[in-house]
Amino acid sequence: MKQLLVIALLLVSTFGFGQKIRFKVEGVKDTTVFLTKYYGSKLFYADTAQMKGGIVEFTAKKDLKPGIIALLMPGQKFFDVIYNNEEISIETKGPDFVANMKVKKSEENKVFIAYINYLQEQRKKANEIAERRKKFKEGDPEYKSLGGQMDSISKLVATYQTDLQKNNPTKLVSKIIKMSMDVTVPEAPKDASGKVINPNYRYEYYRAHYFDNIDLKDDRLVNTSVFGSKVEYFFGKNMLVQHPDTILAFAFPFCDQLDKKSEMFKYAVDYITNTFAKSNIMGLDKVYVLMVERYYCKKDAAGNSIAYWMKDKEKLDELCKENEIKKRLVQGVVPPNISLRDTTDVNWRDFASLKSEYTILYFWDPECGHCKKTTPKLQTLYEKKFKARNVEIFSVGKATGDDFEKWKKFIRDNKLSFINVGLTKKLFEDATADPRQFIPKYTTLEALNYHDTYDIYATPRIFVLDKDKKIIAKQLTISQLEDFIDRMQNIKDAEKLFPPDPEEEAH
Repeated sequence: MKQLLVIALLLVSTFGFGQKIRFKVEGVKDTTVFLTKYYGSKLFYADTAQMKGGIVEFTAKKDLKPGIIALLMPGQKFFDVIYNNEEISIETKGPDFVANMKVKKSEENKVFIAYINYLQEQRKKANEIAERRKKFKEGDPEYKSLGGQMDSISKLVATYQTDLQKNNPTKLVSKIIKMSMDVTVPEAPKDASGKVINPNYRYEYYRAHYFDNIDLKDDRLVNTSVFGSKVEYFFGKNMLVQHPDTILAFAFPFCDQLDKKSEMFKYAVDYITNTFAKSNIMGLDKVYVLMVERYYCKKDAAGNSIAYWMKDKEKLDELCKENEIKKRLVQGVVPPNISLRDTTDVNWRDFASLKSEYTILYFWDPECGHCKKTTPKLQTLYEKKFKARNVEIFSVGKATGDDFEKWKKFIRDNKLSFINVGLTKKLFEDATADPRQFIPKYTTLEALNYHDTYDIYATPRIFVLDKDKKIIAKQLTISQLEDFIDRMQNIKDAEKLFPPDPEEEAH
């Protein structure tokens, strides 16, 4: 048994990793070079070595997974090759490293480099024909003839690709090349009169079959720039309308079909979640929030997160805790009601009971420099536009402790006539002593803790609610708010009281 274990370990060592990766690049001075690897469309460092006499050699480490790797040299010069658990020996020279490449060892790269060079050769021919065709008009015989030549080149390339895959069925290069090919889109069906039944048919077919040429069960493809670019394109503006519900309608089925233990699943979930977390497009944070809920906070049968790569349980718990707050603040959701006292410190006001067509929730701080500029502008909009058009402003100011008097003074000095409420000094002290005297008769714990409930990490902050009190917009500047309400109420050619302010937009 012990001898068998040793043999097994030797086999893992020999075939799992440890292969030699050797490059000879003519004309490069002795220097430090890097072996890099792809994860999606991004390059990451995999190893470092010294190139001497134009020669450098790496030993594949355990974490170097099959996929596309690259040799990165000074001046950001690099070239890609395929690594698939085999030894590599390649010689080349600049300036065109691929065209001058000679593959001494590596069956994958013999096929890959020949294909790349063939593709470049055919592309060069096609570009030359395209330039010649520019001299003619579409109706000219020469234009049609040259177009036919370009079609012939496309057919030659397609045949080359098909034959390559047929002749190399077990090679990674075949899957990479197939993945790079677009699906063939059939002509749109027509009715009896020859009219296209569905004008969007070709787009819808392409979208539905976009991933057909990708083996979604092969984790090696994640480690290629082709896969990363394909995913980026599909979920970007060129393919999908950048609306949260549209993105999620495709993101969920795409991720759900993948093996939950695979690298493919990890990459897809991680890419979509983080991409839309960083989006500047209003409302797309909803994609992030629902992706986190579905894939990070959801548990498997054993009670573990299906995001198996999240090893830090405390960090995961914190993420899910924060997400519970964010989930109630995305577009299309009715946020928690706020019931607090106004400046009398006696009367209670809440926004859920308002009968306005639109309600603007406004969170601010009388000591906040930006709030001091924004709040008077909001009053001008309310006085000159919103009030007459049944648009209410429900303003929640910081009024606890010493801020109570500052809050009231700012309201008086700026003649704020919209609804102003706050967690006043007295209310805070009384609620801290015994919250049951106010809950649930006058308010809720969520309202008293509005700062956490609404994730108020900075002020001012704006939410726009429709007549049903659902969130329809947020994080708008004053000029954006004015324009948004004008458009929502179909007020065409409305005079703008506040043009865009670069300083405000940068805040």
